[in-house]
Amino acid sequence: MTQTTTDRPAGRASGAVVPVLAFAGIVVAVMQTLLVPVIKDLPQLLDTAPSNATWVLTSTLLSGAVATPIMGRLGDLYGKRRMLILSLAVMVVGALVSALTSDLLLMITGRTLQGFAMGAIPLGIGLMRDMLPREKLGSAMALMSSSIGVGGGLALPAAALVAQHSDWHTLYYGAAGLGLLAIALTLLVVPESPMRAEGTFDLPGAIGLSAGLVLFLLPITKGSDWGWASGTTLGLFAASAVVLALWGVMELRVKAPLVDLRTTARPAVLFTNLASIMVGVSFYVVSLVLPQLLQLPKSTGYGLGQSMVVAGLLVAPLGLTMMFTAPVYARLSAKYGPKVTLILGLLIIAIGYGAGLGLMSAAWQSLVISVLLGAGIGLAYSSLPALIVGAVPASETGAANGLNTLMRSIGTSVSSAVIGMVLANTANNVGGVEIPTMHGFRVSFLIATGAVAVGLLLALFLPGRRPSNKPQLRASSEEDAALERAEQVLRGFRGRVLGADGSPVARAKVTLIDRRGRQAGATLSAEDGSYALTVPDRGSYVVAARATGHGPLASSATHAGDERPVDLDLSLPGETVSA
Repeated sequence: MTQTTTDRPAGRASGAVVPVLAFAGIVVAVMQTLLVPVIKDLPQLLDTAPSNATWVLTSTLLSGAVATPIMGRLGDLYGKRRMLILSLAVMVVGALVSALTSDLLLMITGRTLQGFAMGAIPLGIGLMRDMLPREKLGSAMALMSSSIGVGGGLALPAAALVAQHSDWHTLYYGAAGLGLLAIALTLLVVPESPMRAEGTFDLPGAIGLSAGLVLFLLPITKGSDWGWASGTTLGLFAASAVVLALWGVMELRVKAPLVDLRTTARPAVLFTNLASIMVGVSFYVVSLVLPQLLQLPKSTGYGLGQSMVVAGLLVAPLGLTMMFTAPVYARLSAKYGPKVTLILGLLIIAIGYGAGLGLMSAAWQSLVISVLLGAGIGLAYSSLPALIVGAVPASETGAANGLNTLMRSIGTSVSSAVIGMVLANTANNVGGVEIPTMHGFRVSFLIATGAVAVGLLLALFLPGRRPSNKPQLRASSEEDAALERAEQVLRGFRGRVLGADGSPVARAKVTLIDRRGRQAGATLSAEDGSYALTVPDRGSYVVAARATGHGPLASSATHAGDERPVDLDLSLPGETVSA
């Protein structure tokens, strides 16, 4: 059973929390992007075969996929800030390992450690939910969710500049320095969240999910080298299906699972995660196509002949637009809801790729494509955490957003494999060198458009805003948000926790349990013994209280949609009171 120690943050976060957490997300994106300018040179730099050099990229992808849901769950259990710092610290160690070597195995080891930083995104979103008032949460989560694109867009030209004028190991020293800065700022500015989930870490579940993900992602990333119809590729896909199926059965039987599959199966969560895969596919296509098109020589007849640095600068507006979209998203979402903004974002992405089919003949046209796609992807990425946060209990925020981030990573992995295969199969061989063709670029854009169409279809199945017969309070300030929370409290249980002498008991844990035996809410009593619990729906519940030095008490109560006082007397351990 998953429980929380409190349902609201104990203190007020400073105004610097959001930019610091967003900076941590940008640092993670920089780590992922820094090798892009030297990908084609990796075999020579590491003195190895091209098929072996790809492990430098594959290892980061696999470790990031495994670490993201695991770090999210550990954050829910032991503290999101603590796990955020741990993720960044492991990344710094990995960056330093890679900076100090040109040996393939050590480089792969360093890159594997760097992949653990991917857990920073869902952990940052979870911290924001726990600490920020409601009226500030939308734009903050939007910025955090978009940071992966912002960092990637900004890092590309910077990494290209370093790679052109300095030793390529300098890239890793830079990543380590940024990671240390992010850790220092987090320690200074970001408080730990008081929110906790009870239970122990599901180690068998973590091992099962890790094995299933590796078996699934490995053939996706290496399928073009091994052959998509080879026994190795098909065997790994089959093994992945078996392992993930067994893992799912096991998770359904565990009291405190790594991933709550029942929550994941809710339409709001399920369709959001499936749409996230499609958004991930569409995001990565432009990152693969535009830099290559810009850098191909003009002698090909369609290449734009730009340098590595100029190509990076022309694609950078993709990330910048995503960053500036965050406040726009907050206003649109407040008025229409995150489902509408997700659909709008997907429509803009489709327009961007559709226009891109005819805008590949000049360098300035890449700016138009980047801005359009940045706006669309920014809106879509910003909507995803809001949809997840609105559909899961606060105690599961880290794990749920970790799973959503994983879905995006799967989308980018699929995109990389499919687009890589398309560009390879449509390439021309010129002097022993495979040159991508304009036909391959256009097919890639069409694939992205198809992924967006599937994402739109999935988004239409998302539950919309529930109509209410009561006037809704719109939170435009912290005072308004407090009034809105007060209105919610009236639609639940309230009362006081009393000791043996009739005096109030402070910091007693009060838990609301539904008729299926699952937690529906939890809080701590105030100094005067008072507590308040909201209810998700009408029906029968058990309100249980527990405090150090007192016996537990369980009180049954039925909620009929109005305020219901339920006082709990801890001097009568085990007594059941009907309310």
